[in-house]
Amino acid sequence: MSEPNSQERIAVVLPDGSELAVDADATVEDCAYEIGPGLGSDTVAGKLDGDLVAKEQPVYDGAELEIITDGSEESLEVMRHSAAHCLAQAVERHYDDVDLAIGPPTDEGFYYDFDNLDIDEEDLAELEAEMEEIIDADYEIEREEVSIEEAEERLDGEPYKLELLSEFAEENDTVTFYSQGEWEDLCAGPHVDSTGEIGAVKLLEIAGAYWRGNEENTMQTRVYGTAFEDESDLEDFLERKREAEKRDHRRIGNEMDLFSIQDVTGPGLPLYHPAGKTVLSELEGFVRDLNEEAGYDYVETPHVFKTDLWHRSGHYENYQDDMFIFDVGDDEFGLKPMNCPGHAAIFQDHSWSYRDLPIRYAENGKVYRKEQRGELSGLSRVWAFTIDDGHLFIRPDQIRQEVEEIMDMITDVLETFDLEYEMALATRPEKSVGSDEIWEKAESQLENVLEAHGHEYEVEEGDGAFYGPKIDFAFEDAIGRSWDGPTVQLDFNMPKRFDLNYVGEDNEEHRPVMIHRALYGSYERFFMMLIEHYEGRFPLWLAPEQVRVLPISDDNLGYAHRVANEFDDFRVEVDDRDSTLERKIRAAHDDRVPYQIIVGDNEEEDGNISVRDRFEDQEYDVEIEEFRSHLEAERDEQRTEPDFLQ
Repeated sequence: MSEPNSQERIAVVLPDGSELAVDADATVEDCAYEIGPGLGSDTVAGKLDGDLVAKEQPVYDGAELEIITDGSEESLEVMRHSAAHCLAQAVERHYDDVDLAIGPPTDEGFYYDFDNLDIDEEDLAELEAEMEEIIDADYEIEREEVSIEEAEERLDGEPYKLELLSEFAEENDTVTFYSQGEWEDLCAGPHVDSTGEIGAVKLLEIAGAYWRGNEENTMQTRVYGTAFEDESDLEDFLERKREAEKRDHRRIGNEMDLFSIQDVTGPGLPLYHPAGKTVLSELEGFVRDLNEEAGYDYVETPHVFKTDLWHRSGHYENYQDDMFIFDVGDDEFGLKPMNCPGHAAIFQDHSWSYRDLPIRYAENGKVYRKEQRGELSGLSRVWAFTIDDGHLFIRPDQIRQEVEEIMDMITDVLETFDLEYEMALATRPEKSVGSDEIWEKAESQLENVLEAHGHEYEVEEGDGAFYGPKIDFAFEDAIGRSWDGPTVQLDFNMPKRFDLNYVGEDNEEHRPVMIHRALYGSYERFFMMLIEHYEGRFPLWLAPEQVRVLPISDDNLGYAHRVANEFDDFRVEVDDRDSTLERKIRAAHDDRVPYQIIVGDNEEEDGNISVRDRFEDQEYDVEIEEFRSHLEAERDEQRTEPDFLQ
């Protein structure tokens, strides 16, 4: 095949579906200028078939091209990547013998990993000041394409860069370097044109990170930072970050004695204390009521299965790296990463008629997934967690109705907690099982449900489960953060792998369809989100301690216990410590107890109570029966905010 020349023409596909004819050696930037000079001068980078690339990147025939300009989310990503380079340049100016690793942008900023760097939080201000000098110097950021051989010479003595280069060399004859001032880095880009185009920067924290995320590799020093177009956007981010830190579930969990994760018991293995288990039990009870009303039968499966089961389900082939696998004698076992194969095995153990379907199984099933230690974080990412799992075995003609009913259950859950949410249709991932025909059928079924009800949704290409597509619900917490949670997944593959059947109306065997669904997602992540969403101030029905009785003096202790007995169907405690009323009130407030009942000589004499809520509103001369009736109504209605005194 002859080399392309400037006289040859190719066509790229623009976002509106139209085609743009350009020279065969055209770059992303050339295409932008072809569309218009203004767009060309504003071009920061491009996307080729969805991948973010430098504006100097050559295009190719049939490529789907999107031009990235200032002000877009992608342009912020480009700027943050350049800010990571400024950080590495500042580090090398201040510290000798540092080995550079990687420095990518992230959703909230950027980081760079270093080896042989010994710094602490107090050193960040000095590095940040050096970054500001680099930005003020407005160095031109130059892109250079070099051969693998020249790259090896330039990177002599940089072990991590050479390791990356060896991987690039397997598929490429050349690589790119980016330089600014006296500094350069092996990097695919893209970057802004000069350091002066980097806006407001802030270094945030230092952490440890294993090279390539593998805990068998060297532990490096990771420096996190962020960058925004201007100072006001940066300050907004920092304020949100301060609010998030105030709501950190790990801190609140410790203050409220909800859970712990201890070195002696193992990483990513949460221990729930009595208060935390109380909240979980309420969450479990809420879902159990929904499941029983919807006709689910509860089952229970063990924590471990022979890997024969995981081979049959497809998990061994597609999920092995995330599983805990071990030998017992001559047999190999694996802790279950999902509950679905066990439920399929239960269904397989019976003979079914078309009249029996749908069969709906539910289980609060503990599962185990081998996350990298460096990725474990509180309850948000753990090794052991519990899914409020449900699996349905249905006829094909029941798909729409069952999916709709599950979506109704999910919206009931999210609306109970006053959570805004968005939906997404996640399609076939690269690593998956089953034919294209089966996947297209399953994806179209879910799409039809979404379209029939007019739901707004995004399409998340390649984010489905390995066995089928899914509708994912992402909800937003009190400070605007988005969390992945409930899901409904359609599966034509696992019934085939398990040879599941039912006898149809025609007396022939037919294959059921399997639906996987979770109303919370996992208890751990949902609990984590609730702690931070409410800042530990749970609605009454969830609160570990719902009412605390505060006697003004020891003389009122007897009356305090008699009052507490009037609320024996609530979680109520009497604060009988030898302390002042002010300290008792402060303790109840710090413990985030929804209501305090205050009793002294006047209350005891009149046979009533004073009531104070956690918003520090107080009402006197309250009849006991009146307050109990209010508590019952508030608990049963599952309100998100107590309003007795509002």
